[in-house]
Amino acid sequence: METPVQKKPKLLGETLLQARLISQAQLNLALREQKRLGVHLGEALSILGFVSQAALASVLAEFTSTESVDVLHAVIDPEVLKTVPYDLAKRLHLVPLSRDGQTLTIAMADTFNVVAVDTLEQATGLSVEIVAAPLPDILEVLEREYSQGATIDETIDQCIKQGIVGRGDEAGGEGPMIRLVDQIIALAVRNRATDIHVESEEKFMRVRMRVDGILRQEVLMPKPLQSAMLARLKIMGNLNVTEKRAPQDGRISFLFGRRPIDLRISTLPTAHGENIVLRVLDKSAVVLELGALGFSAQDRTALESVLDRPNGLILVTGPTGSGKTTTLYTALGQINALEKGVFTLEDPIEYRLPLISQTQIADEVGLTFAAGLRALLRQDPDVVLVGEIRDIETAELATRAALTGHLVLTTLHTNDAAGAIPRLIDMGVNSYLLSYILIAIVGQRLVRRICKECKEPVEQPEQVLEKLGIQWGGDGPVKLWRGIGCRACSGTGYRGRLGLYEVMILDKRLQGAIVHGSDVAEILQMAKQQGMRFMHEDGIDKAMRGDTTIEEVLRVAP
Repeated sequence: METPVQKKPKLLGETLLQARLISQAQLNLALREQKRLGVHLGEALSILGFVSQAALASVLAEFTSTESVDVLHAVIDPEVLKTVPYDLAKRLHLVPLSRDGQTLTIAMADTFNVVAVDTLEQATGLSVEIVAAPLPDILEVLEREYSQGATIDETIDQCIKQGIVGRGDEAGGEGPMIRLVDQIIALAVRNRATDIHVESEEKFMRVRMRVDGILRQEVLMPKPLQSAMLARLKIMGNLNVTEKRAPQDGRISFLFGRRPIDLRISTLPTAHGENIVLRVLDKSAVVLELGALGFSAQDRTALESVLDRPNGLILVTGPTGSGKTTTLYTALGQINALEKGVFTLEDPIEYRLPLISQTQIADEVGLTFAAGLRALLRQDPDVVLVGEIRDIETAELATRAALTGHLVLTTLHTNDAAGAIPRLIDMGVNSYLLSYILIAIVGQRLVRRICKECKEPVEQPEQVLEKLGIQWGGDGPVKLWRGIGCRACSGTGYRGRLGLYEVMILDKRLQGAIVHGSDVAEILQMAKQQGMRFMHEDGIDKAMRGDTTIEEVLRVAP
């Protein structure tokens, strides 16, 4: 039997020749310089100026089947930087980006440099995964990330020492201020914050972060740093740095390690200067699955049944920040977008979804929800998601779309599911048409989860329920839980959030009640008779199960 001939691996020089990035003469010279200088071929080509670092990094990434990243806009966790000493990173021309267990992801220009990888694995005791980046970018990030000021307080001191207290449009580009802003954003991502509030006070600046729905103060800064801090954030969001009297909105995209993070930035003039709020959109932290959101088996089954219908109107209700958009995205994920045309109108587009056409509302050019929906209906859609019903025109167009064979999903600001019915009628939607096309309403709130690290049972839970005026009619003994506070949850006893839901499916009885003008109390009584569980009941069940505390349930769903 003949031994199969092994295919000789292609060399870097051959790859560059085939890509026509260099000539044979240039390759020959680079090989001589490689031997003379004792460097790798890629570095020799760069020194001679035959190939740009960006082009070389791209070819090397493709040649070695590695991912290419933009390290200049990567926000790196300081704890990851500590795994590789600065001198070693500088000598090997690499930057550590992220760590996942025993795997360290690094960015290198020369992805062929197996000696550097072996050296790093021996020094850190970790396995190394490589991504590619241009050498100048790596060197710039090395100096920026390993500069003095390992903590936020130390970076603030460095900003003051270097005199970054002048005009914001000039000072915003200084190194320490760039690092300070990056550190604040990185802290927010590590803490799972959904919003960063940069607030101008009379004597100082304050940074607060909303974690699990509650604002926490994180950083206090001297007033002289205000102009530079605000300018840096505006530059990142492509806003007008000199405009301080009018609100502005923008968007920032960057990498936290290898995780893509989006920030929605909003400015607002106040008596003591501008306030800036950053909405943190961490796509990797969102699990678009109904069970993961906290839907019970009963509510999940009910919602999935209406998502299979070819037409109708599905409403998700709740106050701002209650997770309505995430529920809509998750509902879209249950629909087969390969066989159906799925379109969305959003303001803003928070998460990019595959196989779905998403449109950003732009009021400044006349692309409102109503105008967008009117145009979208000419695109042959099967399923339409409208981010929010804000006016009668949008409401009428949504109901008309549901009436003409489309499945329409949208949100409405009401206190509970049943409250959506009189709200739409008050807006001017005909009650007969509403009863015909409305097929489901989801009401929801978000509560904090008990921290798993410090979770413990509550003593005498029956007395707790009696004190709170709650009657428990479930089976088995009463059990309640709480978090006593630990390092993992920053002493709060809570870590993460889950939803409380009520799902109202509109049957013929409820549709008839809408036509006859029944009030909310009558509609709720009918829904209860058909098996609907109210939001506070869902919350009590989750408190008994140990997912949250009874105090959290009463806070959002009394």
